[in-house]
Amino acid sequence: QVQLVESGGGLVQAGGSLRLSCAASGRTFSSYNMGWFRQAPGKEREFVAAVSRRGVNTYYADSVKGRFTISRDNAKNTVYLQMNSLKPEDTAVYYCAAERGSSFYTESDYDYWGQGTQVTVSS
Repeated sequence: QVQLVESGGGLVQAGGSLRLSCAASGRTFSSYNMGWFRQAPGKEREFVAAVSRRGVNTYYADSVKGRFTISRDNAKNTVYLQMNSLKPEDTAVYYCAAERGSSFYTESDYDYWGQGTQVTVSS
């Protein structure tokens, strides 16, 4: 029911910044919690950040806390991930996802996924 399209990935140097966007289709965007996950080469997909339906609550993995900021604009059906102070270990494909439930952290509880956008951080 929800189509998600990520954009904004690219190649940046360590210490730089990047802003990812995820555009959602449909008229029920505000019914979903939204999350960002990432998958690095040879590793499992991991939780990065999540935001509640109205944007009141946010959650972050310890590895990105203080560097990344998740936000959403329900009027534009868009969720964002502002990434600052990027490190080479942030290199991964980043996915946005939509959740009907309230688990936030659990990948298997998300209902819809985008195709991902590549983020590469060089030293």
